[in-house]
Amino acid sequence: LALKWSRLLLRERRRRRRNEKRREDGTKSEKKSGNRRVGAELRTRTATRATWRTASKTTKRNGRSTRSLRRSLTDKKTFGRPSRPNREVRMQSVLLTAAILDVGIQFVGWALASVFKTEKFYDLFGSGTFALIAITSLLSKGTPGLKQFLLAVLILIWALRLGSFLVVRVLKTGGDKRFDGVKSNPGKFAVYWFLQAVWVYVTMLPTLFVMNATLTSKVLAWSDYIGLSLFLLGFGLESMSDLQKYKFKMDPENTGKFINSGIWSYSRHPNYFGEMLLWWGLYVICVPTLRGPQHLACLSPIFLTYLLCFVSGIPILERSAEKKWGSQKAYKEYKSKVPVLIPFFHTRGLEHTKKSDVADGDFSSDLEEGIEDVSD
Repeated sequence: LALKWSRLLLRERRRRRRNEKRREDGTKSEKKSGNRRVGAELRTRTATRATWRTASKTTKRNGRSTRSLRRSLTDKKTFGRPSRPNREVRMQSVLLTAAILDVGIQFVGWALASVFKTEKFYDLFGSGTFALIAITSLLSKGTPGLKQFLLAVLILIWALRLGSFLVVRVLKTGGDKRFDGVKSNPGKFAVYWFLQAVWVYVTMLPTLFVMNATLTSKVLAWSDYIGLSLFLLGFGLESMSDLQKYKFKMDPENTGKFINSGIWSYSRHPNYFGEMLLWWGLYVICVPTLRGPQHLACLSPIFLTYLLCFVSGIPILERSAEKKWGSQKAYKEYKSKVPVLIPFFHTRGLEHTKKSDVADGDFSSDLEEGIEDVSD
């Protein structure tokens, strides 16, 4: 045992001399080149050596050999270069940050709107949340890839266009009839803001996955160009249809009339069709980057499509239009010739007949008029 320890001490002395010599050489080179990494490695070696000294005293007690102890203490995973960050933990933290940011913005908007009893902040905070989450996700990347930068720019363009259009229209018309019965009641008003928070987060889910992935490629794939084409087509269709209907409704001569010109002569809801197209385009861009459970993000465009087609979009607008112009021959002819959503393609599942309109007692006329004036 004494012979073993004497050999061990001799090896330790030789190792110390080599390390001191390396440290001297490293210190000189560090002073000359100013490389901080060398200094960090030297400090790491010093800490390793000090830890080995302390632990070697308990080697005999723990029943471990000195060589195995030294290997465990000088393992690169422990004292070498830092290990790679856990991508799953980082992804969860980013998604949580986006959720907190989303709910926080909607809470601030609800508080201001409840205090001033106004609905003019609603659309501004909705589109602003999209833009702020996209910017925050992009800045957190440091050096984003081309696809991540493209997604952020597309969402910013869409949010700025839609947000500015809705805010200007609310200011022009003087208000939003959807909130006439709830803006004076903070509890009921909070439901609308909460639903907007859910809409923002679910819609941005595929983009959030891609924005926070590790991408180094500076070239777009063929699927990215397909998604970009769908986005541009949908964005142009939505922008033009919104502008045409806005000009139509601002003309005093068109009071009480329905629009059947321009893009509206090919679809009764071209703006909704454009909205669906652009978000499906963004999803196509995101698909190649998604991994494993992240493919559940396909529920995002499906949710948006279902919401507009069967819940709060087309059904209410079709019932409202039927009540206003259902007895007019011109509207009946327009409805029979022009598809409800997709141009040149009639979808019977989205058509609403008079029988379904009669069983609609739960909807108030004020709410339907508000959605017809604002959502379209």
